[in-house]
Amino acid sequence: MVDHTGFLKYERALPTRRPVDVRIRDWKEVYEDFPPPALQKQAGRCMDCGIPFCHNGCPLGNLIPEWNDLVHRDDWAQAIERLHATNNFPEFTGRLCPAPCEAACVLGINADPVTIKQVEVEIIDRAYEEGRVGPHMPASRTGRKVAVVGSGPAGLAAAQQLTRAGHDVTVLERADRIGGLLRYGIPEFKMEKRVLDRRLEQMRAEGTQFRTGVEVGVDISAGTLREDYDAVLLTGGATLARDLPAPGRDLGGIHVAMDYLVPSNRVQEGDLAESPISAKDKDVVIIGGGDTGADCLGTAIRQGARSITQLEILPRPPGERPVSTPWPTWPLIYRTSSAHEEGGERLFSVNTQRFLGEGGQVTGLELVDVELVEGRFEPVEGTTRVLPAQLVLLAMGFTGPQRTGLLEALGVELDGRGNVARDESWATSVPGVFVAGDMGRGQSLIVWAIAEGRAAAAAVDRALCGSTALPAPVTPTSR
Repeated sequence: MVDHTGFLKYERALPTRRPVDVRIRDWKEVYEDFPPPALQKQAGRCMDCGIPFCHNGCPLGNLIPEWNDLVHRDDWAQAIERLHATNNFPEFTGRLCPAPCEAACVLGINADPVTIKQVEVEIIDRAYEEGRVGPHMPASRTGRKVAVVGSGPAGLAAAQQLTRAGHDVTVLERADRIGGLLRYGIPEFKMEKRVLDRRLEQMRAEGTQFRTGVEVGVDISAGTLREDYDAVLLTGGATLARDLPAPGRDLGGIHVAMDYLVPSNRVQEGDLAESPISAKDKDVVIIGGGDTGADCLGTAIRQGARSITQLEILPRPPGERPVSTPWPTWPLIYRTSSAHEEGGERLFSVNTQRFLGEGGQVTGLELVDVELVEGRFEPVEGTTRVLPAQLVLLAMGFTGPQRTGLLEALGVELDGRGNVARDESWATSVPGVFVAGDMGRGQSLIVWAIAEGRAAAAAVDRALCGSTALPAPVTPTSR
């Protein structure tokens, strides 16, 4: 078993981030290598709890104490087997997930939690280096054809599970490359695209077919899709960005975050010499304090912005877990990402009253401090001021899937939040059509997307074959 006194002997540690003045000159991932002996000590901090609440924090049901023990005992071969048993893509979650498992770690009640996420990513990266990640071929073929629409984490997880169950799976992606937001929404400094490409190689070897540049409802009709496939799984994500309809919103230089991040990522893919939306020598304002806002921040820094200010309407969170989010819930605390270390200013409890401009281009924002009064944000008298800006990025989250096109053509029903409605078997209102991930759940975490993709794959397999051996870690009503 793990070192039962490890949590008493070793403090929590993470790999060192490359120096700021070095990493902002390139787009490579920010972390330096973590020596295996140091990682094994971190794995040894796991207490092998009788009731491991980290399982409760992770919707995938990752067998965290088991692979912590295996890493601590230097059994990397078995560690990757246990990791892959519940997670198709630990190299994605180990880099991109905010780690609700760590927030639920029992050690975190009165100490720093185990570095679960770091152990996870080191297991899978080492497995690749040692040649332990190869294709898992199905034992037999069912002859059934399944179309997966969308190639984000939910779609890829479902496609891999269904392929391994013996179905003929085709992933349809309207972009020119596979990956969804993993490809074009996540900057290279958070996850280099080689990490995605090596997993896609495995999936191709297993038999999953990928078709890019195909938009259902435009390039192929919804009727043809249903006729050509025995089942259709919708995993197109929540792509409608939340806007800010303040006066002056129509000025040039104001963009939703994805309109900014996508061409920036295309530059790294070699498609563009430079992005048509650049922060170089500009005062940049990012509205929204979440992960997407941090992605915009790190990108703008690397593009050479003159100044960057990130705005958040909520108050600054406390530095320690507040009583309002007790263990093992996700704590609402002040967090500093690698991008925040690199520069920029963060303002809390502020609201944009209007955008200012000259000649049709944005030149600034009129801000005011706000305070929460009886559930509403009220302006604080005498705090109005102007913040210069020649580039404004709206990173306030997403409101749901695109309703026009595919969803209209299929005729699926929507729920009260505007997401695709589904029943307990992940089925939509249209026979043979299922939905998983953010398209049915709403904007959420990558671990939820993968978990829903795996569970929906089991439902599709059962619908086609009458039974399934595929795991179903979550239900459509899980939260």
